[in-house]
Amino acid sequence: MPCTPSDMKTVADIVARHDADPTRLVQILRDVQSTFRHIPAAIMDRLAAQLSIDRAQVQAVTEFYTFFSTEPRGRFDILISDSITDHMLGSREIAAYLCERLGVTPGQTRADGQVSVDFTSCTGMCEQGPAGLVNGYALTNLTRDRVERIVELVNDGTPVSQWPREFFVVKDNIHRADLVLGTKLQPGSALRWMFQRGLDSTLDEIAKSGLRGRGGAGFGTAMKWKFCREATGSTERFVVCNADEGEPGTFKDRVLLQSYAHQVFEGMTVCGAVIGARRGYLYLRGEYLYLHEPLNAVLAERRRAGLLGSNIIGRPDFEFDIEVRIGAGAYICGEESALIESMEGKRGVPRNRPPYPVTNGYLDQPTVVNNVETFAAAALIALKGGAWFSAAGTEKSKGTKILSIAGDCARPGIYEYPFGTTMAQILADCGGTGAMGLQIGGPSGIFIGAQEFERVLGFEDLPTGGSFMIFDQRRDVLEIVRNFTHFFAHESCGFCTPCRVGTSLLKNQLDKICAGHGGKADLAELTHISKLVRATSHCGLGQTAANPILSTLERFPEQYEQRLKAISFEPGFDLDGALEVARRMSGRDDAHAHLAQEA
Repeated sequence: MPCTPSDMKTVADIVARHDADPTRLVQILRDVQSTFRHIPAAIMDRLAAQLSIDRAQVQAVTEFYTFFSTEPRGRFDILISDSITDHMLGSREIAAYLCERLGVTPGQTRADGQVSVDFTSCTGMCEQGPAGLVNGYALTNLTRDRVERIVELVNDGTPVSQWPREFFVVKDNIHRADLVLGTKLQPGSALRWMFQRGLDSTLDEIAKSGLRGRGGAGFGTAMKWKFCREATGSTERFVVCNADEGEPGTFKDRVLLQSYAHQVFEGMTVCGAVIGARRGYLYLRGEYLYLHEPLNAVLAERRRAGLLGSNIIGRPDFEFDIEVRIGAGAYICGEESALIESMEGKRGVPRNRPPYPVTNGYLDQPTVVNNVETFAAAALIALKGGAWFSAAGTEKSKGTKILSIAGDCARPGIYEYPFGTTMAQILADCGGTGAMGLQIGGPSGIFIGAQEFERVLGFEDLPTGGSFMIFDQRRDVLEIVRNFTHFFAHESCGFCTPCRVGTSLLKNQLDKICAGHGGKADLAELTHISKLVRATSHCGLGQTAANPILSTLERFPEQYEQRLKAISFEPGFDLDGALEVARRMSGRDDAHAHLAQEA
């Protein structure tokens, strides 16, 4: 359908609202998708012209992100979380019931254009699922009764803004607080202490604290800030908060942004002062759209209080401000260089490194990229000093870690522990003592069995970005691994062959084994491909995509072997079945017209 002059005027207004800045292409496309429910070819042409960029770039970005579509979606676009923890809470059954009641097929838009239903990767609501999104906003605790009400609202055309508030309630569910969650930060207090102490001394305190990145990689925070601060040949520096919390089973950053936003922004501002940056960005995952307005309200409050903008806390030499950018559904953008590419209006494809972001980051300028939890901790360290923080934890893992606990336990939610805490202690606290296994660090982490529950939380043993999934004896290990493997195949950015092809091969091979069609040769091939993908992929997604398979093969080999057929190999393609048409055309059905596999 061609776009009208009124449509083009709307597009022009959207572009103008974003200052016709091509680095804001993802944000512009978000607004176009929200307004038109898809991104038609004519609008891509107009965006390319108005932003003075190649039309191919607009299309490539549109097709890269899950939340963009070139085909119209429903006026009510409903996505159900496909995370394993949502599966365990009945998300598949809820989705099937919703589709039945709405008269729509998953992945399709209803003929009247009123509604579309599909699945999406983890929405970050793991402890209050089954969860989903409607027009980008979080839906929690979906039940059949709520589905019935949703069907009524959709069929009546009731705007989402008028839906019952309780459908959108997102709770913090904090069950254990320690240094970061248990310390009240008065806005501005860390900044005042920083200047009283001095910027160099504040960086020293960050170093003394032993704070390492809380997103999973664990790189030294002070070292990263120091490298960026000392980068030469550049006129500008940036601070970026990575809030693209896409690892399935992780939701602790959501809680920090919802209830500790001042602390996170204060940590970013401390970093800005230390490295000499004037601009900061918080890259918010698209699934957390509901947090966008509240976060902007906190930023406005901080500006009014003289904690952002120019002349911060009365210092004419201190200028720093923060902007929220929103993602559009791409797990790979949790990788720092892919996130920067997305911020620049491109596909979220990881960069070749070196150079690293600390010297060549956003807009090719020195950039610090840290996790939400890292900035929240840094603000408190600037206030209380490094010794206060490093007194907790272990020799190699200082301080505390916030865990997102979900799955088979009595009290799922947020728990903060000193490093060095055992898995057994954590399970006892959350009511997961009947666990068969744990997935630590999300799908990209490691699966451990019950015999390993005395292992400890820490970089020297079990590091994690925060995901902590619990599985009891009722769960099928291979179905857990299958969910994770499908996730990686879906989320591969497609840049490198080992990941693009390898994750699809792993998915197909595992599906074959789970369906009972695999032989010993298939299991050997699964192992071989897993090691190849891990060793040769370009970035962390591919390098960790086979972790669920390899860690469970090591601990639960019998689970795989029980699915194997007695034959050594069964082809994935039925050649004899493919000859059926030829047999009918030739009128032959004798033995020579068939192909049989030898056992």
